[in-house]
Amino acid sequence: MPTLKEAAADFLAQRRIAVAGVSRDAKQPANANYRKLRAAGHQVFAVNPQATTSLEGDACYPSLRAIPGGVDAALVFTPAAAAAAVVRECAELHIPRVWLHQGLGPGSVSDEAVALARQEGIALIAGACPMMFVPGADPFHRCARVIKGWVGTLPEGTDYVVGGPVQR
Repeated sequence: MPTLKEAAADFLAQRRIAVAGVSRDAKQPANANYRKLRAAGHQVFAVNPQATTSLEGDACYPSLRAIPGGVDAALVFTPAAAAAAVVRECAELHIPRVWLHQGLGPGSVSDEAVALARQEGIALIAGACPMMFVPGADPFHRCARVIKGWVGTLPEGTDYVVGGPVQR
């Protein structure tokens, strides 16, 4: 079982990453992560079934299935009740890595999504924020990672980090 740090490094080593839940409201965490990943050199794809044209200056897709050429990983910022549907689509499309975001609020983690990822053999991070692990993380996210580690609220262990790094 990989550590959270290892799972995050594997996820962030991927070139093509879908961000499900990018919003028309540029202040949302999904949008901040989208911009950070794009600035770090990833090819990112905004996914939002309610946005039909573009978000963050890029094309927006109604589903993962609509992304031309597919992706290596999916970052999920949907409400927890919708996360299992995204994980199910990842399984159908053979997307091997999923990160269910969780910041200060309830996030995208659901028991159903975690169980489905486990059943489908998807490498899953259920909780935390990728911005805690990207190179050049801002002070807030670096501090949040340290504090969450101290108080034991970072996802570690088999309940939150499912599967191992996928062989390349």
